[in-house]
Amino acid sequence: MQSLLLSYYGDDLTGSTDVMEALELGGVPTVLFMRQPDAAQLARFAHCRAIGLAGTSRSETPQWMETHLRDAFGWLKTLNAEICHYKVCSTFDSSPTIGSIGRAIEIGRDVFKQGSVPLVVGAPQLKRYTAFGHLFAAYRDKYYRIDRHPVMSRHPTTPMDESDLLVHLSRQTGLASGLLDLATLQSASRSQAFDRLVENGAAIVLVDVDSRETQALAGKEIWRTRKTGGSFVAGSSGIEYTLLAEWASNDTVGAISSFAPPGAADRIAVVSGSCSPTTERQIRHALTDGFDGVEVDPVELVSETSEQAIERAAASGRASLQAGRSVVLYTALGPAADRGAEIDRQEGARHKLGRGLGALLRDLTIQQELTRVVIAGGDTSSHALGQMGVDALTVRMPLPASPGSPLCVAHSRIEAIDGLEVALKGGQVGTDRYFSAIRDGLGG
Repeated sequence: MQSLLLSYYGDDLTGSTDVMEALELGGVPTVLFMRQPDAAQLARFAHCRAIGLAGTSRSETPQWMETHLRDAFGWLKTLNAEICHYKVCSTFDSSPTIGSIGRAIEIGRDVFKQGSVPLVVGAPQLKRYTAFGHLFAAYRDKYYRIDRHPVMSRHPTTPMDESDLLVHLSRQTGLASGLLDLATLQSASRSQAFDRLVENGAAIVLVDVDSRETQALAGKEIWRTRKTGGSFVAGSSGIEYTLLAEWASNDTVGAISSFAPPGAADRIAVVSGSCSPTTERQIRHALTDGFDGVEVDPVELVSETSEQAIERAAASGRASLQAGRSVVLYTALGPAADRGAEIDRQEGARHKLGRGLGALLRDLTIQQELTRVVIAGGDTSSHALGQMGVDALTVRMPLPASPGSPLCVAHSRIEAIDGLEVALKGGQVGTDRYFSAIRDGLGG
């Protein structure tokens, strides 16, 4: 196996593929495993220079993290990559009780025996920007401070009510933190300022990124301060974009990858557990463009009669696919249809919902011999893909119109799943015609 530039743990599946896409576009061959691989699986991807592990920590408790993240970070450390990245969503939504980024950093810092952890969240490629510690994000071609963002300020599980990321983190960890702000980052004393923050006890150092130029400067600091045996860092896929800029400048990475268009699929199946208004528009557009829609009751899907709910939805999906039409099976059509309060009355219900959608998609894929499918919803994707028998993913084709949601190839011991093309879409990702574009092989 080649020396690894980077290893990473993604806090959900769509975020994990976001990282994989960024690396592949930058000329770094990457594989994303669904669980810790054995030696034979690792050997199959010996040509890769980055290895990811898809996780679910974005929707988990700090207690869950203590066991599962500690184990995952321990395994990633054995890979001896130059950098090990804990990947979080670029909207940074998290709380002290669900998806705690602060707790994850504490665990990673302990496993890697590291005094200070660099943190980068801004990613201009995804229309995410940090300025003097505050996070801004785009929505439908307008830009909002994250605590005023029309969607993320009202997230059903982890609403963002604070844009100052270090203040937000202070609710999740007692670790001291510091900021390398835009003005300092662009000054001649950038490196001295970074080192001074560390020397003064900052266990977390947030580095602002608001442009490609500041992104490149952030990359220089992260690469400069890496430790022998691997350094632990945290943040969005902004981490990868900063490093790619640095690797390109110092010739660490060579030729940029090229991808052949996949062509159209005659029919595809989509499952969606997303309540996002973005996904709502995508579903509504699909229903006007050759897709049949099947509404799946999310409360029934997590109840004792879930098997019957899955079979009814599968029967409807089969009928559409057998008629040569694509189908989207969804648990909500936008925020107004969110039944999260009912679902949350049952412990672990959201995970069960994702697994139910995964079982539904697996059955349709195998029975109808599908070659391309879509899973919508960041939390949904992690649990759904686990039900499909997928061991690993690689990039089939990045989607320029929807950065962060590439078309992937599934690698599986199940013959009907091995080679399946899978697109994994977060709630806020994609144009209105995303599902149609995936079907048509155009990139959406």
